Amino acid sequence: MHTVEKIGGTSMSNYESVRDNIIKRAGLDTIYNRMFVVSAYGGITDQLLEHKKSGQPGVYGLFAAGIKDDSWISQFDALTKTLHEINLSLFGDGELLDQANQFLDERLNSARQCLVDLQSLCQHGHFALSEHLSTVREMLASIGEAHSAWNTATLLQRDGINACFVDLTGWQSNSHISLDERIQQEIAGVEIDKQIPIVTGYAHSDAGLMSTFDRGYSEMTFSRLAVLSEATEAVIHKEFHLSSADPRLVGEDNAVPIGRTNYDVADQLANLGMEAIHPKAAKGLRQNNIPLRVKNTFEPEHTGTLITGDYVSESPCVEIIAGCRGVYALELFDQDMAGSIDDYDRDVLALIKRFKAHIISKDMNANTLTHYLSTNLKTMKRIRAALEERFPEAEINQQKVAIVSAIGSNMQIPGILAETVKAVASQEVSVLAVHQTMRQVDMQFIVNEQDYDATVKSLHEALVEVHDHGQAICLAS
Repeated sequence: MHTVEKIGGTSMSNYESVRDNIIKRAGLDTIYNRMFVVSAYGGITDQLLEHKKSGQPGVYGLFAAGIKDDSWISQFDALTKTLHEINLSLFGDGELLDQANQFLDERLNSARQCLVDLQSLCQHGHFALSEHLSTVREMLASIGEAHSAWNTATLLQRDGINACFVDLTGWQSNSHISLDERIQQEIAGVEIDKQIPIVTGYAHSDAGLMSTFDRGYSEMTFSRLAVLSEATEAVIHKEFHLSSADPRLVGEDNAVPIGRTNYDVADQLANLGMEAIHPKAAKGLRQNNIPLRVKNTFEPEHTGTLITGDYVSESPCVEIIAGCRGVYALELFDQDMAGSIDDYDRDVLALIKRFKAHIISKDMNANTLTHYLSTNLKTMKRIRAALEERFPEAEINQQKVAIVSAIGSNMQIPGILAETVKAVASQEVSVLAVHQTMRQVDMQFIVNEQDYDATVKSLHEALVEVHDHGQAICLAS
């Protein structure tokens, strides 16, 4: 009877809160029978790879830009300085700091030398840098989690807690095995009733974890560890509650923790980039009937939000208003599309996939396809140029928009669409498009980017606040 728990990067950056609010939380019968998967410290993976939201390149992004560009070296040096500063802030001067820096420098120096050698090698015409970039990305990503996991295990040992470092990164390992084999091999000797394993969020596998999950890799490690160890519950510790809306927009007194929902709702949130959990990671938990709990690190007494596969709210309700700014609406109009839209749709999807842009939603009619993409401007321009080359007769337009969704596990409420449109219209917001599926777990409103805040506030007020403060909207009654 144990839990598997994941600690997010922002929480990891506050060791005392991790120790006191998560590991030694008041009310626990025992601090053991728990396994912890940890993320890199806040912002470190952005520096290693690229900024998750802005796309600003980190070490990987600069290295991948070209074999004759040495700008990655300055970024690597800046990263090294940041990581040493983190160690100093955690350990202070002394023997433990020396040990922490020795562990860190071994990884950093090895990675740096690999990049230097690869850069030199790929200056010869027989070797292509592109063939090695996925491996480089995996190697760099692993440094962040190894750093935070080793530090946390060592600090807990210093503070009298029997913690152990579980390294899934496969660093300098000669074996290329599957993710499941890697996990089972490394946790085989752990006595979880007597030890607290601190497990790296990155895990090396023969298939390459990041090739499938990219920045969601730690959630997949977390999910597979829970499934393989047959955990009774999976827990994610974040710096915020999974709330009915962003408290910064609707006010802390109005936003409330959801409390209960299902994996279907979690999938909708992930699609919008809210990162409750990666959909493919949630799939394993759902299939094995493992409930997921999302807790706020800084409110340890709160039970958080419990997510299960079978939960449906007793009363039809909207549970959360969520959305995202900075979405690109990419519209392709072609008179010749009528009657052959499948061919157009297939080719457009292939181009979007080629440039690895995330599709949040799409709509179509007889002669128009519109995809709503979460990506950066550089990638957007590349996609548009490729579309113009593929469809020279088509009219292609792009527009920066925002998407706001009303989401719930049971939204089969007569008149809810009219109610929501009325709420948005009351704020004089122009709705560019509306999407509602027959499954009725969410409604999406496409609005101008500058109307995002007003749309969230108006929907939350109309669908959540006025109906028992976040418990239910019972329009059907």
